Amino acid sequence: MEMTARLAHLDTKVDGRNCDGLVNHNGETTEIRVPLSHTGKRLGPIEGGNLYRLRDRKFLLEDKKRLCAWALGAALLGILLMVLHAELCPVVYQPESIYALSINGLISFSTGCLLILIIAFHYKDIRLFIIDHNQVDWRIAMTSNRVLGISLELIVCAIHPVAIYLRPDMGDRLGAKPGQNSSTPLCLSSSHKEVMLDVELLLSALMFLRLYLVHRAVLLHSKVLLSASYRSIGSLNNINFSFRFVLKVLMNKYPARTLLVFIMFFWLSAAWMLRLCERQQQVETGGMDKALWLIAITFLTVGYGDVAPHTSCGKLVCLFTGVMGVACTAMLVAVMTKKLALNKGEKHVHFFMMDIQISKRIRHAAANVLRECWLLHRTTHTKDNSGEHRHHQRCLLEAIRVFRHLRLKQRKLRDYASEMVDLSKMQMIMCDLSANWNSSYHELEQRIISMEQKLDELGRSFQNTSELLTQALHHRRLDHRSFPVGGLLLPSLFLSVTAVGAAS
Repeated sequence: MEMTARLAHLDTKVDGRNCDGLVNHNGETTEIRVPLSHTGKRLGPIEGGNLYRLRDRKFLLEDKKRLCAWALGAALLGILLMVLHAELCPVVYQPESIYALSINGLISFSTGCLLILIIAFHYKDIRLFIIDHNQVDWRIAMTSNRVLGISLELIVCAIHPVAIYLRPDMGDRLGAKPGQNSSTPLCLSSSHKEVMLDVELLLSALMFLRLYLVHRAVLLHSKVLLSASYRSIGSLNNINFSFRFVLKVLMNKYPARTLLVFIMFFWLSAAWMLRLCERQQQVETGGMDKALWLIAITFLTVGYGDVAPHTSCGKLVCLFTGVMGVACTAMLVAVMTKKLALNKGEKHVHFFMMDIQISKRIRHAAANVLRECWLLHRTTHTKDNSGEHRHHQRCLLEAIRVFRHLRLKQRKLRDYASEMVDLSKMQMIMCDLSANWNSSYHELEQRIISMEQKLDELGRSFQNTSELLTQALHHRRLDHRSFPVGGLLLPSLFLSVTAVGAAS
């Protein structure tokens, strides 16, 4: 990238680097171009020119999406191998067998591939940052937050259960038969230290932290990020296309499907982690069926009490399951409330029909009040009929109470309906009013213009009349000089002068 600027002197430098400029030597102008990058560094198409920026940005986004998919596949492969190794060893094969060594080697190999893919992904991300901000030096993108995030990702992805039974000081302790201690996780016999058991168990459970890559894959493969219309409208409205926005879109479009997938995956994962934690103590929750039942009743916050965790790790898993169950229940209630709620059109129809029904009932109640008044009035004139009189009094009071209750119900319904402000309808009304005002204004303007034209025509007609009168007076004067003034000439002349004065 080159930059042209006017400098006052030839040897002017900014931050120790020469800049481009125009220098005058005895009236002659010399243009000097000096690249801002390091000496001897060749500029690629990403750094030079704006013609390649959009193309390179598109390629980098596709590379990021591909690398994220591969990284998620490597993470899932490592988790599946870890689960397979924990379930088969030492039930199916011996800890010192070639199968255990092969599976542990595959776990470590998938972990190494995952780390390489994470580094490649962030490399593409830094290049994309350079293109978006039109920078040259990649070190500008390496902020403290970015470095901390990359380091934390590498640490999380590097966690996997280490084959500690291959250590030299533990080789004599791994000669257990296939039937012995089948409930001990990850090829560890009961004679090992409890610290090693806890470390191996913790590393196995922490491998599930690799699933943070799911949200990145969902973001990069979503139609929200890939659609140009979404990005254009979002940039105009200052919308940040993050995983939170994509999750909101998914919850609005596919709420039941999204919650079902999340709940099922969390249920199976938490049940297996609970089984991994509990089978070390040889308790009933070490089985998969009991673990599934305990996770289900904990997730639903029921807690029958027939099954309970015994280890600290199991209690921690159940505690986290309860918290996630409360959160998922709240989301489920929100989704069901939104699905069962009426939209604007349905609310308008419902309230309109309710208003009609209440109006009919009010008319019937008013008619009942009038009828009871008439019956009460008729019984007051009869003698020896006090029981019927009291009966009609009670009926009249009941009819008045029903009438007042219906009037109050109608008032509440109309108040609630008036709170539903239909913005689109109000906008249409305002647009109609504005159109009417504009048409009235244009009509008034046309009338004013027509009045101005008529006034101009009247002015021109008055001017023509004055000219005609002037000519007539001129001819009269000539006639007066030619002939003596008679008795009839003076009155006519007086009348002409009077007319000219009135016209002027």
